[in-house]
Amino acid sequence: MKKTITILLSAAIAIMSTGQIMASGGGYPLASADVDVDDQASLQRGAKVFTDYCLSCHSAKFVRFNRVADDLGMTEKQVMGNLNHLGVQFGATMTAVMTEDYAKESFGSVPPDLSLVARSRGVDWLYTYLTGFYAESGKTTGHNNAIFKDVGMPNVFWKQEGVKEPVYEEHDGVKVLTGVKVVEKGTMSTQEFDAMIRDVVNFLSYIGEPNQSYRKSLGIYVLIFLFFFFGIAYAMKKDFWKDVH
Repeated sequence: MKKTITILLSAAIAIMSTGQIMASGGGYPLASADVDVDDQASLQRGAKVFTDYCLSCHSAKFVRFNRVADDLGMTEKQVMGNLNHLGVQFGATMTAVMTEDYAKESFGSVPPDLSLVARSRGVDWLYTYLTGFYAESGKTTGHNNAIFKDVGMPNVFWKQEGVKEPVYEEHDGVKVLTGVKVVEKGTMSTQEFDAMIRDVVNFLSYIGEPNQSYRKSLGIYVLIFLFFFFGIAYAMKKDFWKDVH
């Protein structure tokens, strides 16, 4: 039995490790997002950043403004005044400011919906992506990305972040991108910028699964129930089999 458990644990660790390598874009190191969906202040700040910058092009059609208000402890007035830039109804979904027709005409495709991006990519990947832009003059947008090479999305936070350049290391005669560094300061310090990105990643994590805090808290009660039920079941088993020799 112990041998079987050991094998299963080893297989699980191997699968997790493989997933991390694949998610990191071929070996580029993922930074820890270190987000907390129970932090309402962070979620509120992240919602503001998301609606100010991301919602211009991307939508979040699985999320409604009134649900965000309830979960983040915000009033209807706060949401409608600070987050709802299109002036849609309080119960409407988060729709991009840019229309799909304009996106197709200007960029050739519609930017992806971000409702589930944190679940599909992972929060560490998102944090690394959003902090991984660097200047590259040959690109149409003027930027490239360390974890998503030749990405078509511009660096919308370049003013706050400043200008970054790639850092390479040579391995077996091959230059490998290992990081990015600031060479020209932006309007925010590195700490302020990282905090802002963590907030927006935290918000993306929340909208990917709004019930995750409740699910986690419920899990504790389920484990407590199973623990006591195991005791009762074990006592019943001993009582039923006490006369069997």
